Amino acid sequence: MLTMPNPARERLQNGELAIGIGLRQARTADIAFAMKACGFDWLFIDLEHGTMGLDTAVQISIAALGAGISPIVRVPKGCYDLATRALDGGAYGIVIPHVDTPEEACAIVDHLKYPPAGHRSVAGGLPQLAFRSAPLGEATAAVNANMLVVAMLETPEAIANADAIAAVPGIDVLLIGTNDLTFEMGIPGELMHDRVASAYETVVAACRKHNKWAGMGGVYSEEGLRRYIGIGVQMILSGNDLSLLMAAGQARTKMLREIGV
Repeated sequence: MLTMPNPARERLQNGELAIGIGLRQARTADIAFAMKACGFDWLFIDLEHGTMGLDTAVQISIAALGAGISPIVRVPKGCYDLATRALDGGAYGIVIPHVDTPEEACAIVDHLKYPPAGHRSVAGGLPQLAFRSAPLGEATAAVNANMLVVAMLETPEAIANADAIAAVPGIDVLLIGTNDLTFEMGIPGELMHDRVASAYETVVAACRKHNKWAGMGGVYSEEGLRRYIGIGVQMILSGNDLSLLMAAGQARTKMLREIGV
């Protein structure tokens, strides 16, 4: 039987946190090995915001496969051609933003999964399987079973539809985009608001009911992480390369200025 180790999915299946890091500035393949060395489980390779191109995303994805860290690519809403090319190039999963309805969730699965689960076109030579020769049906079944399809919920409508979205076969994770959600709620930036906590409770309950996983992005304070992980979130986008660089850089210059006083 073909194996396709997906470190992030394995963490989730074991009931553990799958901890990810966003790539905003990095443009070279060595970032995969560096973030693996830091202890992260997955890369959030972002093609929705910023200027990273598909070829760079694929190069990082290939490196991530070798490093043992899951490459997960976010594409703009509706850009299924970009999503399937990222998967052809080595991504272990796709994040689709702004998913509001179960109908949209069904369309995502239809575009991203191979038959019989969906209608994704088959390309030969799958990097996720190390380009091993295998019967095509077996290979595509392994990819279908082990990839992560992540729907981002970023509006009150999406939260209200969480149960129906989680019920869609082939959707693996419901990830709340917390900053966008607060804007849509009319409470911009109030990440610790009780309405936000209620949204997390709703999504976690839906995921548990349908054997899916709840995810979180946009909450990076220790207080917020503890609160929402305590509610039951497992797939955690913990920050991005720029925020880590800025925090470390500011701490280093502060220390040196204090030494020089």
